[in-house]
Amino acid sequence: MAQSCIFCRMEKQRIISENEHAYAVLDNYPVTEGHTLVIVKRHEPDFFLLREEEKDACMLLLEAERARILATDPTVEGFNVGINVGEVAGQSIFHCHIHLIPRRKGDSSNPRGGVRHVIPHKGCYPTA
Repeated sequence: MAQSCIFCRMEKQRIISENEHAYAVLDNYPVTEGHTLVIVKRHEPDFFLLREEEKDACMLLLEAERARILATDPTVEGFNVGINVGEVAGQSIFHCHIHLIPRRKGDSSNPRGGVRHVIPHKGCYPTA
């Protein structure tokens, strides 16, 4: 545990679901309503250095949280799932976490390209 890490010191009452290796919370600065973070319990900044059981635990929570969101909000029609690894990729909290962002029709004027838009003006590509 890193003493200064906010994810290592997460308040128990914020946790909406958990398993042996990961937990889920609602994002403090949501991109859309229901934006959820799945966070590995062990302090590890890099997704690619997670143990297989930690990756599996994260996937189980992502699926459970997706099901919860769909069951409680009929306006959700899709999701973006994202992981930032490294400062140059936009990681600002150096403890591995996965963003689950519910998407609704009309929440973006042009959603085509999805996560490709992390670099401005690179998300759009020609249609076939």
